[in-house]
Amino acid sequence: QVQLVESGGGLVQPGGSLRLSCAASVNIFSIYAMNWYRQAPGKQRELVATIRVGGTTNYADSVQGRFTISRDDAKNTIYLQMNSLGPEDTAVYYCNANRYNIYYWGRGTQVTVSS
Repeated sequence: QVQLVESGGGLVQPGGSLRLSCAASVNIFSIYAMNWYRQAPGKQRELVATIRVGGTTNYADSVQGRFTISRDDAKNTIYLQMNSLGPEDTAVYYCNANRYNIYYWGRGTQVTVSS
C-alpha cells in the first residue's frame, strides 16, 4: 500500500508560481513512475507530468516549458514547480504512483489562478 499526500496548492495571481509537493509513504525507489494529474471543473482528469525511477520526465503540451517535475529520493517526495500560471491551470492537482503495476492516488490539492 502506498499513501500519497499532496500539499502546496492555493490561490495565485496570473503569471505567478506555485510548487506542489507529494510525499509518499514508501521509498520512492520502489515506484516506477510518479505522476501529476489535474482535473478542472467539468473536465476529465488529465496527465500533466511524469517522472520515472531513472529520472526521465514527460510533460503535457499545455505545460511544457512552464512546469517542472522533480524528485527528492531522500525525502520520498516529488514536486511540481509551476511557473507562468494562467486561469487555464486552475484545477485540483493529484499525485499518482505506479508501483508494481498498481496505481495509487492522493486526495488532491486545489490550485486556483485568479486575479
